[in-house]
Amino acid sequence: MDARKAKDFLVQQTAQQAALENVPLSDLEKRMMYFTETGKCPEDPIALHDAFEDEYDTRQYETKISNLLHHAYKRVRKQDPITLQTWNEAIRRLRRGDHYLMVMWGQRPGIHAPELIGLGLGVLLLAALAGSRWITHVLPPPNPHLIQAILIAFILACLLFRNAIGKAVGWVVDHTLGRFVDEFVDEKDDS
Repeated sequence: MDARKAKDFLVQQTAQQAALENVPLSDLEKRMMYFTETGKCPEDPIALHDAFEDEYDTRQYETKISNLLHHAYKRVRKQDPITLQTWNEAIRRLRRGDHYLMVMWGQRPGIHAPELIGLGLGVLLLAALAGSRWITHVLPPPNPHLIQAILIAFILACLLFRNAIGKAVGWVVDHTLGRFVDEFVDEKDDS
């Protein structure tokens, strides 16, 4: 399957899902799903992007298409194993390139990163406060120079190994909070 056929399939499935949900999906919105900056685009990517930007809000569009894609995937997963294989093949093919459709596929429906980051930091702060109060009752206070050395080492590690720490935090979020969010979204969609 080439990239064009993969996009044709996913656009068709998204349009079908939009029809099932009575969500309007314009021709320009469908055409924008084919957008790519580096690969073959069926039309001039700059003109397409400019026309799209004049009429639509990018964030709302990405959320809309992401939701439709994920709902379509759930429908296909439940109904048709052959279409599911085609879906998975299309996604694998598009992951090899730089395609706008994959940006929307990568988003979690109804979840926005800044909100999750804020929630995670809040929970982490509360846990740190509770943990520090518990530790001060159980253990005597440590040497202040040791705490300072640990803090400096942590800051240096964050500065020097920014990408590795970012990937590690991303992995932890995807494999802990991400799974919880997926289950929550699945339950919400089923009801």
